[in-house]
Amino acid sequence: MNMLMPLLHLGDPRLAIALGAALFAWLLAARAWRMACCWGVLLGSGLALVGASKIVFLGWGGGVPALNFKALSGHAAGAGALFPMLFWMLLHGRAEGWRRAGIALGLALGALVGALLVADGQHSVAEAVAGSLLGAAVSLGSIRLGGASVSTLPPHGLLWALLTLIAAAWLMKSAHLGYWMIRAARLLSGNARLYPLSIE
Repeated sequence: MNMLMPLLHLGDPRLAIALGAALFAWLLAARAWRMACCWGVLLGSGLALVGASKIVFLGWGGGVPALNFKALSGHAAGAGALFPMLFWMLLHGRAEGWRRAGIALGLALGALVGALLVADGQHSVAEAVAGSLLGAAVSLGSIRLGGASVSTLPPHGLLWALLTLIAAAWLMKSAHLGYWMIRAARLLSGNARLYPLSIE
């Protein structure tokens, strides 16, 4: 199990934002406007929902105590959203079976990240499952709503994706997402003392 723990980093919210932006840039380079719109809106909404759930718990202690649920797992949501979409794009143009297998592999990877979070004690089962389901809804929803409109994903789009990934990753190094969620929770709730929560 310890050998699998590095896979937890695949769901890091900073990586999710950077890689999500890279995939968005690739779609724009391919002029896949509908798919880019679906992906941007659904991924942005999913990540915002994760952040909102953490802010609500930090500020007001929201959640479902009976299920040991404090907030959505950002790592599980990020992995569940990104990897099915990434594999689908990389296998675009191949046979339908290949694309379905890529999506299934991405979903399995997202579920594995969620299981590792529970095994490592970072999240409860409810938090990891909810995050994984949210991520899967983002990726599958994007593919369902916009996938048919994508005629081709030219290789030169990978260059734009790589440049965007490098730029976004550099920016996210100094983003301090947890700090800003704490600031938002204090501002919105008016409470100086916040409820304890692992905000990653």
